[in-house]
Amino acid sequence: MKTLLTCSIIAITLSFSGASAAELTNNVTIARLKYPGGGDWYWGSSAIPNLINFVKSNTAIPISQEEVRIELTDNRLFNYPLLYMTGHGNVNFRADDLEILRKYLGAGGFLLANDSYGMRKAFFREMKKLFPDQEPRELPFNHAIFNCYYKFPNGLPKIHKHDEKPAQAFGWFMGERLVAVFVYESDIGDGWEDARVHNDPPDKRNAALQMGTNILVWALMN
Repeated sequence: MKTLLTCSIIAITLSFSGASAAELTNNVTIARLKYPGGGDWYWGSSAIPNLINFVKSNTAIPISQEEVRIELTDNRLFNYPLLYMTGHGNVNFRADDLEILRKYLGAGGFLLANDSYGMRKAFFREMKKLFPDQEPRELPFNHAIFNCYYKFPNGLPKIHKHDEKPAQAFGWFMGERLVAVFVYESDIGDGWEDARVHNDPPDKRNAALQMGTNILVWALMN
């Protein structure tokens, strides 16, 4: 909890005082979730490193060059303000996983789930276990997550065609605070990867990296 709070203070300091990364000693680290259930949690090995490099080059956020890969039962979890998960298939959290995830989100953590195609059904099922009284809410285009750093007047950018449906961002809340986002029919995670992996054009990759930056900024500021 202490580290998550520290990260929020860092982000607020950067936003309002103009402090440089060199003036701050705490580095923000993005953690990739190794989730149970058989899904390919490891998908997109170049994604987070490329997002980290983009954040380093385009913001003053003191971000670590390291991508950490952890399970929910790892006692380092609460050191990381942003937890990223992706994949194509099943997710099946254990009861203790859900309890830890609930505590993590309640302590200031943020979960970003990127659907690389085929993860929606399983993820929504697991989130219903986590928040039984809550349905996922589609985030409107005017939600602050779409303009907290870069401006996305039309909401989530469409990176991959998939089923050629509109890109959607679904959220879960604790009180008024947005604590988890599911990226659907967009696949910004694939957009973060090396250009040669999916042959995404530069404008698509840039939009994906910008949206990823927005989500990181939002996670740190809220």
